[in-house]
Amino acid sequence: MKTLILMRHGKSSWRHNVSDRERPLKSRGKNDAKLVANQFVKHNDSPKVIFSSPANRALSTCKIFTKALKIPETEIKVIEDLYDFSGESVIDFIKSLPNSLNEVMIFGHNHAFTSISNIFGDNFIDNLPTSGLVKINFEIDNWKDLKQGTTEFIIIPKELK
Repeated sequence: MKTLILMRHGKSSWRHNVSDRERPLKSRGKNDAKLVANQFVKHNDSPKVIFSSPANRALSTCKIFTKALKIPETEIKVIEDLYDFSGESVIDFIKSLPNSLNEVMIFGHNHAFTSISNIFGDNFIDNLPTSGLVKINFEIDNWKDLKQGTTEFIIIPKELK
């Protein structure tokens, strides 16, 4: 069995004159990510491997989670292909994961994460909001055989307030 945890980055700020990759989190984004991280910790063991998009907002969200999970930031693997909005590069990345990894967590972006959740999960999501998390389990032994799985849970920050 394989498990995929998708975490969309927190709400980012458009107030800064920076590139898309460098946009920081708003305070709401930080707070929502902490809410979701704390809820996730209550219901889940720590994922064995954490991957993040290199975008500031995704990596900052990831660091909030690693702190809540008590995982050193040095364990975060930053992957260029996760800076993807369509989902194609993310799916290719997932299918190329080593089979020795049974549970992975990925921090990234929409529309990619909503699409992937709907393609591979069994619970339709109209839109995965910022700081939204989806956990999907798959009855497969090889990541390359990725097919529809079972959505174990979805955590939405608005539902925690």
